[in-house]
This record gives sequence, C-alpha cells and structure tokens, in this order.
Amino acid sequence: MDAPRTRDPERTRERILDSAQALILDHGFSATTVDAVVGRAGTTKGAFFHHFGSKSDLARALVERYAALDRSHLEESLARAEKLASDPLQQVLLLIALYEEEFEAMDEPFPGCLFASYIYESKLFDTATLEVLRDSTLLWRRVMRAKLEEVAALHPPRRAVDMESLADLFYSLSEGAFIMTKTLGDKTMLARQARHLRTYLELLFGPAEAGATPPPS
Repeated sequence: MDAPRTRDPERTRERILDSAQALILDHGFSATTVDAVVGRAGTTKGAFFHHFGSKSDLARALVERYAALDRSHLEESLARAEKLASDPLQQVLLLIALYEEEFEAMDEPFPGCLFASYIYESKLFDTATLEVLRDSTLLWRRVMRAKLEEVAALHPPRRAVDMESLADLFYSLSEGAFIMTKTLGDKTMLARQARHLRTYLELLFGPAEAGATPPPS
C-alpha cells in the first residue's frame, strides 16, 4: 500500500507549487488564497507552512522553479537544434520550430506565462522575486543575441537590424501570443505567431533574390 500523500515532503511541496501555479494563472496572485492552494493540493495549512513561511515565500519559490525550468528547456532545445544543423541560421529556425511544435500540441485549458502573471501584479512582490523575472528575460536576450550574431556573421542581414531588439523578439512575441490565446480562445495563435517569426528570419537572413537591391553597407 502506498504511504499517505502527506508523508512524502518533496511530493507535497511539488503539489503545493503545482496547485498554486494553476490557480495564479487562472485567477492572479492576489486572488489566490492559501486556503485555495491547500484545497487544490489536497493537503493542510500545516503542511503549507512547513514548506513556505508565507504566501510571499511561495511566490518566490514558484517563480524560481518556473525560471529554472524555462532555462533548462531553452538550453535543451537549443542543444537539439545545434545537433540537427551546423548552420547557425538553420539552428535558430529549428529552435523556433521546436517551440512551434509544442505550441501546436497545446490543449485546453490554455496555459499562461507565470512571468506575465507576476508582472501584472508586480507591486505585490519583493525586489528579489522580481529580479528572478528580470534575470530570466535577460538570459533569453543573451542566448538569442549570441546565436543571432553567429547567424549575421555567415548570413549578413538584408536590412539594417538592431540585434538586441531582434534577440528579444521571440520572447516578446510569445508573451503577447499567450495573452491573445487566452483572450480569443484560439490555441493556434502561439504556433502561428512562431511561424511568422521563422518566416521573418528567413527573409531577413536568407539569400537575396535575383535583381534585389543589396543591403546598405
């Protein structure tokens, strides 16, 4: 017979985090109560406060977990793209395509982004918690800019481009698409926006068409 769920501290902690994340994505942080979290997790307030000293501590732990998973997923996806292609442009296109596949497989209820939920209610969080969001955003910028610089070295862009702003494009596009997905109830939105980005990068860095005006030097 399995041991009672509450006797596995690590599993209990993860259930609390999973439950809190789902509630925050649905209702926001301020509307998510400790009672609601423990009710959804099937545990007790005693168990909650054993793992988290306060709701604020829960918020910090939750966003740290989310940021770590986001970073790991980005690194694994990029490593896979780099294994499948040697050309940096193809690596970037493959990276976006891998995310696009995940977006296409998305089912209801539509997921959201915990980072966006936190930013909407940023005044409720301490500086350390918000710094996790900032660090994660800057990580995406650094990783994507480094890869795009490799692309530009082999495939000069056909138009002048701000590489830092371009590096932010996938992150900002996906965050906006999450909002539109939930607003419109259209689960194809994320994948279609990712596909637009791939097309844009192909046009920006792809070979010039015959007779096309070369980019300014």
